[in-house]
Amino acid sequence: MISTSATSPTFLMLGGTSGQFGSAGSIGFGATSDGVYLPTASGGDGNIHLTTSYGVRGAFNHNWDPYWSSSLFGGMGWVRYDGTAQAEYCAAYGAAVAGQNVTYTCNPNYSVSMLGTVTRWTPVKNLTFSAEATWFHLNQGFSGSATFTPGAPQPTQTWSYKNQDTLSLNVRVQRNF
Repeated sequence: MISTSATSPTFLMLGGTSGQFGSAGSIGFGATSDGVYLPTASGGDGNIHLTTSYGVRGAFNHNWDPYWSSSLFGGMGWVRYDGTAQAEYCAAYGAAVAGQNVTYTCNPNYSVSMLGTVTRWTPVKNLTFSAEATWFHLNQGFSGSATFTPGAPQPTQTWSYKNQDTLSLNVRVQRNF
């Protein structure tokens, strides 16, 4: 789910109100990095502080008959920054986003979880139709609110740091040759 030794996701999820993207809503933030470095000239200790991540995943598949199968799957992942890495990360973040320790608190630690199900129908060999529903949750560590000036098409506005959820439905047709 999350890896610090390969290409990993950084999560930025926005929650609007009344179905409007960008209206005074909420933001969830979780950055994945290999490590944090802040030079002594900028207030850091001049050392690289590695990021720790760990996770667990699992799945169960049931074949109803030769044509139909269903799976239930889920997982959780955590990203943790040690105390010095948190301070250095937050110093850099606070330089870019005003209001730290006034309107918001910075904590880059976060976790993600997901749960999903997929059902597949294979009417003939090498042709599969499937439908998958997945719920994803970002449990981020920031709190409070901050004003962002992201530029067009988004206006300058205040966002509240909140955990975020999303639900997806994927329909797929796969033909193997």
